[in-house]
Amino acid sequence: MIRVKRLKKNYGRFEALKSISFEVREGSVFGFIGRNGAGKTTTMNILTGLIGFDGGDISIMGKDFVKNRQGLISHIGYLPETPAFYDYMNSYEYLGLMAAIAGHKTGDSKRRIQQLLEMVALKKDAARKIGGYSRGMKQRLALAVAVLDRPSILFLDEPSSALDPEGRLEMMGLIDTLKHEKITIFLSTHILNDAERVCDTISIIDEGKILLTERLEELHRRHMHPIFDIEFEQEPEYESMSLKRLGWVDDVNIMGKKLSVRVNDMDRAKKEILRELIRSGNNIVSYQVRKMKLEDIFIGMVNRDAHI
Repeated sequence: MIRVKRLKKNYGRFEALKSISFEVREGSVFGFIGRNGAGKTTTMNILTGLIGFDGGDISIMGKDFVKNRQGLISHIGYLPETPAFYDYMNSYEYLGLMAAIAGHKTGDSKRRIQQLLEMVALKKDAARKIGGYSRGMKQRLALAVAVLDRPSILFLDEPSSALDPEGRLEMMGLIDTLKHEKITIFLSTHILNDAERVCDTISIIDEGKILLTERLEELHRRHMHPIFDIEFEQEPEYESMSLKRLGWVDDVNIMGKKLSVRVNDMDRAKKEILRELIRSGNNIVSYQVRKMKLEDIFIGMVNRDAHI
């Protein structure tokens, strides 16, 4: 559906994108994750035709993006990170305006608007002025605008970054609904729990470079090992060095008085880790075992000094 090869973008001497490549499968949710400033929005602005690029190739729906830009953009919906509205309008009026600009017939647009307001749970508030909406309501309205023309591909730029937990949950539910409608979704986010909840494929970008692109299920299988989280009374410098020498320990990370220990042999670790730590005489305050999350992999890849 989307194929990007060796994409480059410069702002003067600054390399925003350093020859990145990835593919997005049709009907999938592609999670493009990275820290602020990593290159996520630049990539999205290029793929939606808002800005140009300095090198590489882009193919969308099997067609060269540069040669077929106008035709391809008609198949794309876009939700920017900070959508703007005419606050004096209500949802009916605003969606009606967007439908008129898009050239919809009046009867068709009315039916479509009702359908969208139902989907984004704004029907009972549709007559209220948009200026009185919460951030979550505005994001849901912006999503309705983005899918008004029934796009084949939907780009979402940090759709839940400014929302409270309830708003984030609502937005992820809507993305899941659109996924079941076979819309290809390109989700740019730094909220890893959201990406893990809805994405089929994850791509990690940092400092303009792609560090990893992998199906989520394969990512779980290959990278997500058990982690022991242990808190001590004193900072565990000695304990960290002691554990790193053991063959069944993959990595150790110190965070103040806490150790996070990633292991490759769970049975052996359960038998030996406490015995090893008790020898140091540094009293253990808390101890728990958890499954590795996407956040752990992300931190390990973007921080050279932390591998957990």
